[in-house]
Amino acid sequence: MSMNRGIKRKGKAMLLATLAAVTLLAGCSSGAGKNGADASAAEGASGGGSGSPTEISFYFSGSQNVQELWEHLKDMYEQKQDKVKVKLVYIPSGQGEQATMNRIVAAKRAGKDSVDVDLYEANGGSDMAADKKDGVFESLSEQQIPNLGLMNPANMKDLNYKAVPYRSSSVLLAYNSEKVPSPPKTLDDLYAWIHEHPGRFAYNDPATGGSGESFVLTTLYKSLPEDAIHNQDPNIMKEWDKGFEQLKALGKDMYQKGVYPKKNQGTLDLLANGEVDMIPAWSDMALEQINKKLLPETTKLAQIEPAFTGGPGLLTVPSMSKHKEAAYDFIDFVLSPEAQAEVVNEIYGFPGIEWSHMPSELQEKFKGVSVSYRSFNLGELESEAMKRWQREVAGQ
Repeated sequence: MSMNRGIKRKGKAMLLATLAAVTLLAGCSSGAGKNGADASAAEGASGGGSGSPTEISFYFSGSQNVQELWEHLKDMYEQKQDKVKVKLVYIPSGQGEQATMNRIVAAKRAGKDSVDVDLYEANGGSDMAADKKDGVFESLSEQQIPNLGLMNPANMKDLNYKAVPYRSSSVLLAYNSEKVPSPPKTLDDLYAWIHEHPGRFAYNDPATGGSGESFVLTTLYKSLPEDAIHNQDPNIMKEWDKGFEQLKALGKDMYQKGVYPKKNQGTLDLLANGEVDMIPAWSDMALEQINKKLLPETTKLAQIEPAFTGGPGLLTVPSMSKHKEAAYDFIDFVLSPEAQAEVVNEIYGFPGIEWSHMPSELQEKFKGVSVSYRSFNLGELESEAMKRWQREVAGQ
C-alpha cells in the first residue's frame, strides 16, 4: 500500500478515470456544507507561551502509503501556520497498534487527567466499541471543527459524533480480465464462479485485513434486512448461521482448498503472481498497485450487488488530551478541500467531505459516479464474528 511521496500526478489522471469507471454502491448526498477556512482556529490553538507553538502527538497506524500521506499533510499544515506542530507517531499495520488504544483506555479507567495522545486514528469496530463502554473520546461539533459542515451529516451521526471519517475506500472485486472476461455481478454469481473455478479465488484471513473481513460480513448479512448492518444487539448473532454455512461450503473451492492468506496484501500478491484469478481488494490498494505495475495491466475492478463494504479512516480526540484545541485545528485543516484533494491524489482514497466541495477538476473526473460506501457498524459483534470464523471456517 505504498506510493511515492509528494505531489506526483503524472499518470494519476488515467487511474482516477479508471476509478470513475468502477461501479460503487450509493452516492454521496449533496447536502449543503459551508466553506471552511484552512487552519481557521489556529490563532486560538497555541495553548503555550507567547510565540511558542503547541505540539500535538498524533498516533496512527496503517500501511506505508498512509504514513506518507500524513507526512505530506503535516508539512502542508505546518507551512500554513506557526501555532501548532504535529508529532507523528506511526505504528506499522499489524505491529501492535492496539497498544495505543489500550493505553488510552487504561488511563481513563485509572482516573488520570491526561494522556500523551492528542489525536488518534481509530479502528471503526473495536475502538469505537471501547469508547461506548469507557467514554474515552471527545464529542465533536462544527463549533470546534468548522469544516465538519462540509461532510454528509449522516457520517458523523453514525459514529455518535465521536470520530471524523476523513477518508474512505471500498472493497471491490479485483480480477484478471484475461481469465475472467465477465466478472460476477451479484454475490450469488460470485459463489457460483468460485465453485466452478476451484482454487482460483482467495480472500484473506478476516482478522488480518479489511478486504477479507468485508467478504465474510457481506456473506453473513446477505439475507438479513439492510438495517441489520447497524444493529449491535447480540441476538442478531443467531441469524448468522446461514452465512457461516455458505462460507464453510466455499472452503473446499478456495485457494489451495482453504488457505486464507494473511493481510490484504497477501491476496493481492496471489493475484499478481497468477496463483488466483479473482479476490476482494481495497479500491485504493488495487489502484495504487495497478499504477505501480505491481498488478498486471489486465487487472480490472468491479463491484457486486449487494455491494461489499467500505470503510473510513477515523480521527478521534482522546478526552484526556491537554491540547484539544490544537487537535481540532489540525482536523479542520485535514477536512479542507485542499487537503482532501491530496487524499484522492496521493492514496486514491475517497474524500471525507462531500464531492460538491472538492476542486472542480476532481469533480469533473468523477462526474456522474457514485463513490460512497456501505459500512457496517457492529461494535463488539464484529470481533465475535471473526472468532466464530476462526472456529468454524478456518478450523474446519
